[in-house]
Amino acid sequence: MDSERDLTRIQPGDIVLLSGRDRREFLVVMQPGAQFQTHRGYINHDAIIGSLWGSVVKTHLDYAYMLLPPSLEQLIRGVQRTTQIVYPKDIGYLIMKMNIGPGSRVVEAGTGSGGLTLALARMVRPEGHIYTYESRLEMLEVARRNVTRLGLEPYVTFTQRDIAAGFDQHDADAVFLDVREPWDYLPQVHAALKGGGFFGALVPTTNQVTELLEGLAHNAFGFVQVDELLLRSYKAVPARLRPMDRMVAHTGYLIFARALLMEETEVP
Repeated sequence: MDSERDLTRIQPGDIVLLSGRDRREFLVVMQPGAQFQTHRGYINHDAIIGSLWGSVVKTHLDYAYMLLPPSLEQLIRGVQRTTQIVYPKDIGYLIMKMNIGPGSRVVEAGTGSGGLTLALARMVRPEGHIYTYESRLEMLEVARRNVTRLGLEPYVTFTQRDIAAGFDQHDADAVFLDVREPWDYLPQVHAALKGGGFFGALVPTTNQVTELLEGLAHNAFGFVQVDELLLRSYKAVPARLRPMDRMVAHTGYLIFARALLMEETEVP
């Protein structure tokens, strides 16, 4: 149990963020006897295991890396990917908007590389569960590896299926779709949600937003909202604080709604 471990020190199985002076970062799972290799030299995992979080270790070429616990945002950016993942800036917002937390039962479709899946799994622990659907087997296996690497597989059920066939779950707290034509699956979504349950979707273009809004209006959904998030970072230098030259601007439109009971569809 965590209470029996020294949480100030790195343990076997921990994911460590190695950050060098050049700001290059590496995520490494600690395995006794293994070796981390980089163009700056190699480090034996055994030289890291037992070290204090925040301490520094050097490669055999005398290059220093700081040993840091990674943030969830860094873990998501570091997943193996073959498709575009949902950006962390959107993930944090949709988790709040859809009231996802410990104990939530969440259905996700369009697993992709599993970036959103692992964030949701972290949020619903220890009593909640994520049910994720993906039609492409190769993508589902990539997502499974990413989720397993973080020790979150017990909280996720992976299903390979075209969601036109519907979901196995009913009375779910939330359903999120990251698919090309989410309006085609609104009856299946409604059947999976409990009354008042949260629906969310991400689409990249305005014509898709329009199609989805029309679909929601005809499928017993209400309290619809459309949002777009823009993220601008700043150069953190006291003498010349200014915006970065690039920003994370348009990544997609987030659409939210609530599932209405059929007899209550006149509620706006």
